[in-house]
Amino acid sequence: MKKIYQKIARLERRKKRIRKKISGTPSCPRLRVTKTLNHIYAQLIDDTQGKTLVSASSVQLKIKGGNIESAKQVGSELAKKALALSIEKVAFDRGGHLYHGRVKALADSAREAGLKF
Repeated sequence: MKKIYQKIARLERRKKRIRKKISGTPSCPRLRVTKTLNHIYAQLIDDTQGKTLVSASSVQLKIKGGNIESAKQVGSELAKKALALSIEKVAFDRGGHLYHGRVKALADSAREAGLKF
């Protein structure tokens, strides 16, 4: 059990380090990625008001399985919703997770759909 607590502590340290540098504004909101074993979630957050502007998840899209294909669909759906609100530029917050696999797939599909970061 001790190893699990160490892993969680490392993730929390990475989250705090990233959040010190990244902040969302109305013109350039923060794209926050959260993942679990079965799902992936993405939000565009305005930190000045503390509000979520746009969100998309594999739960909303009724996609089963936490895989790269579902992450791509979530990223493109989030970008479509953001562009509908005329949001083009975002600050990417990977939430302490490493930039590969599902996180990278979500980011790449959001870029392909028109978001800039």
